[in-house]
Amino acid sequence: MVNAVWVILIVGGLLAAAAGHRVEPLTEAALAAAGKAVEIAFGFVGIMTLWLGMARIAERSGLMRLLARALAPVLRRLFPGVPPEHAALGDIAMNLVANMLGMGSAATPFGLKAMQELQRLNPDPTTASDDIITFLALNTAALNLVPAAIIALRVASGSRDPTAIVGPTVVATATAMAVAVAADRLFRFLAARRRPPSPTGGAPRPPRR
Repeated sequence: MVNAVWVILIVGGLLAAAAGHRVEPLTEAALAAAGKAVEIAFGFVGIMTLWLGMARIAERSGLMRLLARALAPVLRRLFPGVPPEHAALGDIAMNLVANMLGMGSAATPFGLKAMQELQRLNPDPTTASDDIITFLALNTAALNLVPAAIIALRVASGSRDPTAIVGPTVVATATAMAVAVAADRLFRFLAARRRPPSPTGGAPRPPRR
């Protein structure tokens, strides 16, 4: 659908330029924009290399694992279906810490490992469990303390104060995470009220949302 929208915009622009006899200005603008894109890309590579290098130092120095251990008590409450010492909690913590530090490339493998561990705990592999849904919500609306990609784009674009985005980003992502957690708790509560009793009279069925 998005590709179709872009095709319509490009073809429509070309037709409008041809109808208005403004093909030459359109060509000049396209070439100028292409050159600017190359400049921004090279600037982006430089600043991203710096941030990723700093993030790798934080990972190798043990800072990420220290932050992950600090998150453990909170994660045990957010994921009641995961045993306290299960490997999934460690992977979830590392994923969230990597997202906080702007390390998207490092967060992805931790997120995949966490999802695999949560799926092993899932009593119904064909349906997402509550803990899987909670992790997806947290990963999507993760707190970001270092918006490295946005800072890099602002530097490459010649911003006078590229780090001015840090404060608003922290507030926005913190609000998003708080809303995600609140919504997750609400839907867990509603699902628990709708959950039917076990037909065998044993333990109740796992909640589903």
